[in-house]
Amino acid sequence: MRVTPDTVRAEHEWVRERAPTVVPLINDVRADLGDLFGTDVGQVSSKQYHDAVDDVFADGDLALNVAALAALLRELDVEGDYPGFIIDELLGRELAGMIAGTQPLRLLGEATFHYADVHTHGDATEAAGADDLDAALAAGFQTRLPGWDWTASESPFSV
Repeated sequence: MRVTPDTVRAEHEWVRERAPTVVPLINDVRADLGDLFGTDVGQVSSKQYHDAVDDVFADGDLALNVAALAALLRELDVEGDYPGFIIDELLGRELAGMIAGTQPLRLLGEATFHYADVHTHGDATEAAGADDLDAALAAGFQTRLPGWDWTASESPFSV
């Protein structure tokens, strides 16, 4: 795999164009987690998703890594699928964490990836990593974007 600035630009556009798939998944995950935790979580719009994608790709170092992981997951397929289960989970979890941001959001993005992945299934025409890519995008961006009450104010633990 060779990654160039043109590759990163192409991945940026591809991730933006996934909004019709990723935004509903984000909102489903938020609704489910909100129910589990007894809280209302704000829905995400396509505009918010696009703006967040633009923010991620505006940071060149982050953009390079997100682009590379997205491209790898989109093409990753392992004969019989199960032997590849670990690598697509590892790449997906890492991508979700990168997108989510710094700690503790990174860890929450990684954890949310596994929840989103269980609820995301590709079809037989896609590479095995494709559904992990959608789950990673949904988990990372849902964590990164506002809507959770606990992220709406300053931490009471700041010194």
